[in-house]
Amino acid sequence: MERRKFLKNVSASTALVGMGGLSLQSCALSAKKKVTILHTNDVHSHIDAFPQDHSQFPSLGGLARRASLVDRIRKENPNTLLFDAGDIFQGTPYFNFYGGELEFKLMSMLKYDAATIGNHDFDNGIEGLYAQLPHASFELINANYDFTNTVLDSHVKPYKTYLIDGIKIGVYGVGIELNGLVTKALYKETLYLNPYEVAVDTEKTLKETEDCDIIVCLSHLGYQYQNTQKPYDLELASKTKHTDLIIGGHTHTFLDKPTIVKNGDSRNVLVNQVGCFGVNLGRIDFYFDDQKNLAASGVSISV
Repeated sequence: MERRKFLKNVSASTALVGMGGLSLQSCALSAKKKVTILHTNDVHSHIDAFPQDHSQFPSLGGLARRASLVDRIRKENPNTLLFDAGDIFQGTPYFNFYGGELEFKLMSMLKYDAATIGNHDFDNGIEGLYAQLPHASFELINANYDFTNTVLDSHVKPYKTYLIDGIKIGVYGVGIELNGLVTKALYKETLYLNPYEVAVDTEKTLKETEDCDIIVCLSHLGYQYQNTQKPYDLELASKTKHTDLIIGGHTHTFLDKPTIVKNGDSRNVLVNQVGCFGVNLGRIDFYFDDQKNLAASGVSISV
């Protein structure tokens, strides 16, 4: 992507939000530190760019172009993390032939920091997902799947923390109920725990025990549902008290900028999702002043 087009996309669709009542302008003007969060979701094994004559995504996407964009942003701000919100697998012949090996190897080359698990990541069974772990240099994070009696036991962490330039970032993951979406023979003895309850418990640990300055949720619940009891991201945001950003997946929701939701303490939470197939890259910038007051801006960038 040309630099001029990149800057145009960033400036045209940015959500500005003060976290905890602080205005972005006041914090950004006095900002001493900035942490950038980049993210994808529901890439579904799309490694190549779409052809020029594609009806929906002409010439968009492609892992090589994403890699160039990520590298450019990292050079702009070395304090950058890269995450994925699940459904890495299934969707092109690359998965059918290589079973996820290529996807994990390429994500490792892009230096993803962590990913959560989507329902399609079980499409080769829990053993198939386990078999690809040696090809992943990044962490798989999920707090509401209990893998105790499976091969993934101890291989998936509920959360992970990162310390960047004196700023501590806590990241946890939640996933959708597998029953009804995935054949039980594929996920076996994996137990599904209520994601709302698990999120509240985990964010409390990250805030009070781990002393995190930013808390991020990698969610594969879905952005929003109507007339159903299924958990979803907007409702999750309203129930949290310490989470600053929910990076979503599953519903392939294209957002130009993050949605702002009030949490249980009337603080702002950003909820973002960038569609599917790797055609967009999400970017959230967190700004800190000397007292670690926090503000944020967010954007979706075409790849």
